[in-house]
Amino acid sequence: MKKLTITLSLMLAFSPVLAENIYINGDVSSRCSIVQDTAGRWGNPSANVLTTLPASGGQVPIIRFDYTLANAYYASISTPISFSSSPSLTDSTVFTGVVSVTQTSSSDQSGYQAASTTPAANTRQYGLTIAGSTWFSATSVATHGGGNNTPFPSGSYTGIVVASCIAM
Repeated sequence: MKKLTITLSLMLAFSPVLAENIYINGDVSSRCSIVQDTAGRWGNPSANVLTTLPASGGQVPIIRFDYTLANAYYASISTPISFSSSPSLTDSTVFTGVVSVTQTSSSDQSGYQAASTTPAANTRQYGLTIAGSTWFSATSVATHGGGNNTPFPSGSYTGIVVASCIAM
């Protein structure tokens, strides 16, 4: 019996072991989407100011977040801090902006604005805790020349509002 046990042990030690990798694949789609509801446009109420405020000829951009999973995403929205394209500027430009909730698909989302945070000076972040849709406005004001009232040169100006779904 002892010889049989030793023989079997030796046979198993030198026999090839077969192994195979079995892969598991999957695709994940975000359950949060971002839609531009209203395009933004700067008005030029004075020589050194560009603003999205309608009273000054501008249009406030409206961004809609649609999300089907609660407590999974943050809405992060940043207003411009510089022009992405503009004529050559000879003086500095100061940017200010405000992001706020303008509409929700559920009254349960009414606390989003009060619970929001500002992780950066031009960014507001919202926890999307109730599945549905939320609309945000992002006002922007650009003042050229600080207190010097330096006029903006004529031309086309573009700024970018960055909207992101960030996993919690």
